[in-house]
Amino acid sequence: MTDSLTALPVRLAVPIERHSLLSDRRALALVTPDADVTWLCHPAPDSPALFAALLGGSGHFSVRPQKHQLPLGQRYVPGTMTVQTRWTGLQVTDHLAESLVRTVEGRVPAVVEFAPRPDFGRAPVVLEKISDGLHLVGTSIFLRSPGVDWQLADGTATAVIAPPFVLELQLGAPSEVESDWPVWSAALELPAVERELVRRSALTLRALCHRDTGAVLAAATTSLPEQIGGVRNWDYRYCWLRDAALAVQALVSLGSTAEAEAFLGWLHEVLATVPGPEHLNPLYTVRGTALGPEQVIDCLPGYAGSGPVRVGNLADQQVQLDVFGPIADLVHDLALARARLDDRDWDVVTAMAEAVTHRWHEPDHGIWEERHVPRHRVYSRVMCWQTLDRAIALATKFDRPLDRNWLTLRDVIAAEVLDRGWNPDVRAFTTAYDGTDLDAASLHVGLSGLLDPADDRFRATVVAVEETLRSGPTVYRYLRDDGLPGDEGGFHLCTAWLIEAYLKVGRHADAEELFDSFVRLTGPTGLLPEEYDPVAERALGNHPQAYSHLGLIRCARLLSAGR
Repeated sequence: MTDSLTALPVRLAVPIERHSLLSDRRALALVTPDADVTWLCHPAPDSPALFAALLGGSGHFSVRPQKHQLPLGQRYVPGTMTVQTRWTGLQVTDHLAESLVRTVEGRVPAVVEFAPRPDFGRAPVVLEKISDGLHLVGTSIFLRSPGVDWQLADGTATAVIAPPFVLELQLGAPSEVESDWPVWSAALELPAVERELVRRSALTLRALCHRDTGAVLAAATTSLPEQIGGVRNWDYRYCWLRDAALAVQALVSLGSTAEAEAFLGWLHEVLATVPGPEHLNPLYTVRGTALGPEQVIDCLPGYAGSGPVRVGNLADQQVQLDVFGPIADLVHDLALARARLDDRDWDVVTAMAEAVTHRWHEPDHGIWEERHVPRHRVYSRVMCWQTLDRAIALATKFDRPLDRNWLTLRDVIAAEVLDRGWNPDVRAFTTAYDGTDLDAASLHVGLSGLLDPADDRFRATVVAVEETLRSGPTVYRYLRDDGLPGDEGGFHLCTAWLIEAYLKVGRHADAEELFDSFVRLTGPTGLLPEEYDPVAERALGNHPQAYSHLGLIRCARLLSAGR
């Protein structure tokens, strides 16, 4: 089955948005448009990488025609996380279900290269041939490939194989869980606007939900840059309380509550480890433990040479007082969707209200996790208000004990935001009290319900964000000095917020125009990373990003409701 090998072409970094995601809700992998698996962490999605070619390493697992040709296209099998890549005479179907199964069909020989590099390439690699394939010595990782004659050199196995054949990369013990992607996606309650793109976004969010624990990853990757050649490279393979709550809330809005219930169960376990809810960290590992120190992986040059490559995230020790609001809002929507409020979920809400009561008045680092001196941020205060507002609404509707102090404090916070967050000279709600800089997150003064969207101050804030932070199809988080060198792209979630704000103030045509531009930024298989550079016209940041997909889902639903 082996023939002379054809040298593989040297390739530049594949555009971020063109990578497709594989997931079995335990492991995650990224595959390029030419069927090269360039990212996979093992044994958990926040573990060290087995393949890290995405970040400039040599670890990867490729299948392509022996005679060089360009791929014809790549797509997901509808309603699944199974990816198909096609060339003339060859098709590779990739499916992740405890094992990475690569099914190759067609009529032309294929070159396969298997180059595992454990621990981001820092661990020694020894491959040995076994009766039905290969074994990565010192691990439980096997590549089942009966009948293939592998050539081994320097920790890399290569072969030329005639289709059809199946390669199964076994990453651990087999699972009893059956794949239910088609059944799950078929049951979603999808909006009329961009129906299939919303389905893909929902599948992506579910793919980021860790099946064993209920944690939700902010993104599948670490260190994909917010600026090519810059240092704004962060590890998003963890569960941020805020991001996770917003992600599963988007799935609740489409009729799927299991992910929200699993996340709240995970959160209960985390709450049991802290002396009080006010001591929650902003993020945790998928197992619900605190992160280790942030480190740099020196052996990897980074995506397109954009180092450093980081693991861990210093933000886990920051004060971020906005995290309680999205959790309370999630429980509120979940209870309405189920027409009941479970005791454990009510306990979560009262814990969030307790945390707000203790700490709402403090300065913090905010949603964007700036490594600057803490400020009294408008968004954080609005989310503290939202926590109490949703707790009050739940207590009223579901006949739960209502702490009268919540009513008073909710009014105190609202009055303070309206007094100190509004800058009459800037004609907008600013980033922080008594400030002059703008932040797209301050749109939540009106989006949350704290201020009537018809109020002139909210309308003026929408105009200010549009004038200052919008650039074509994207919206920047802010344009201030945040203490880090370099720049970043527009933030897809902020684009979604401005679309919603346009709708709130009656600017429906503007909302539809911006949404159409937003949709055109999705990759060929419907995925979105974190950011977009409107000048270079390229995607930036970790991929795929939960924020981006939940924003797309919310906008599509709001636009559908308005038609």
